[in-house]
Formats: sequence, structure tokens, C-alpha cells
Amino acid sequence: METQRLKLRQWIASDRKPFSKLNADPQVMEYFPDVLSETESNAMADIIESLIGENGWGFWAVELKASNAFIGFVGLHSPRVELPFNPCIEIGWRLSKQYWGNGYATEAAQAALSYGFEHLKLDEIVSFTSIVNRPSQGVMRKIHMTNTNENFMHPSIPAGNALEEHVLFKITRSDWGLTHRFQPSLE
Repeated sequence: METQRLKLRQWIASDRKPFSKLNADPQVMEYFPDVLSETESNAMADIIESLIGENGWGFWAVELKASNAFIGFVGLHSPRVELPFNPCIEIGWRLSKQYWGNGYATEAAQAALSYGFEHLKLDEIVSFTSIVNRPSQGVMRKIHMTNTNENFMHPSIPAGNALEEHVLFKITRSDWGLTHRFQPSLE
């Protein structure tokens, strides 16, 4: 899948090193319980790659078309952890900090929403993050997701941790159709 500036694709071996670097960055991982070791990062990439291979979609590797640089991931995922709103398909992203502030997460997320609603024929896509993660909530708003005001305690975050409480955003196919008509095409 391609947008004006980005390519969303299956993972390749050369993505592992920059992915490990971004997962070890305390700023990138500020809203996660901890940074990831190289082994943990590679295991995560293996799972993501495998799920894309099985499903044909997932957290795609994002590459800048101008330089072919791997900048992180954006895509769709079916969470395996027990959440109060399962089953669901979530949209998520994680980009290297050197690429923040350029609209790449929003651009790629719009393409992922398009894929979810047009190709997978999903009725709804959700996104969730720690209540303190204002930057990700900003991206959720930019892609026209709505805060459901149904906060929940994430079961993978230790009780009492400042990151435990999560906000839940969603967008329906009909809402996306209305907003998409007014957005420039990314493909």
C-alpha cells in the first residue's frame, strides 16, 4: 500500500535493526511499561511479520518513499489480550522519533483505515492508549476517531501504574465514509 510519501509493506530483515533502536528509545516508549531489548524487539517483529503473512494485513512496516528508510509501523491488529471491547480490530502506530511531527502517522493511519473499511469491510476500528499519551490521542483525532469516554484499565499494565488507565477511541465505517469524502486521496 502506498500513500503520497509512504509505503506500507511486509517486514524485511533490514527492518529489525532500526525497529530495535526505536523500541530501545525511552522517548518512543514513554507510554509503554518499558523499553524493549533487541531480543524482545526482534520477537515482536517476527510476530508482526507472521500475522501479516497469515492475514494479508497487520502492523505494516512503514518506509519513506523518498529514501526507502524504515520509520516504524502503522496498521491494523486484532488484540490477543482480553479487553472489555473484544473482539475488535485496532489501529496502531509506532514511529522513530526522528520522523515525528511530519504527519507520517496520520498519513499512514488514513491508508490503514481505508484498507480496513474498503478491503476488510470492517464496521468499526478502535484505538486505545494510556490516558496520558496526548500525542497518540492527537493522531486519533486527526484521523477522525471519537473518544468513546469508556476508559478502561489495561490488563497488561500493572495495577497502580500511571499508564494503566487507557482511553478508547473508535471510528465506524459510516463515520469514516463521511470524513473520507472530504479528505484528499492518499493513494
